[in-house]
Amino acid sequence: MGLFGKKKENKEEAVKAKCSCGKTAADTVQEEKLRIVGKAGLKTGDVLTIKILGSGCKNCQTLLQNTKDAVSAMSDPAKIEYITDMKEIAKYGVMRMPALVVGEQVVSMGKVLKASDIQKLLNKLGLA
Repeated sequence: MGLFGKKKENKEEAVKAKCSCGKTAADTVQEEKLRIVGKAGLKTGDVLTIKILGSGCKNCQTLLQNTKDAVSAMSDPAKIEYITDMKEIAKYGVMRMPALVVGEQVVSMGKVLKASDIQKLLNKLGLA
């Protein structure tokens, strides 16, 4: 029985392993997603669209409010949509809610981000 516990610990250590720059594999994947999104495909004069995907639960409502708070602090205007239609949510491939979509790219799912975290995310995307 002790061997099984040891293997599990080794797996967790492998997942948490950091590269020489101090970033974990999860950090690297998230940065790559942000790099792909870039400016969220916006052209000059376009309004940024941010979508909250959720079922209407308390967590979804909290993410919606936090997103509104983060966008109000931005210098550029943004349009916020709240989508509860499951067929529409399925088009994004989201399996955990609430989800945050910026410029038609899912940037977060299954987490209730704070307003400050959303602002940081928008800054990384070059949108704030």
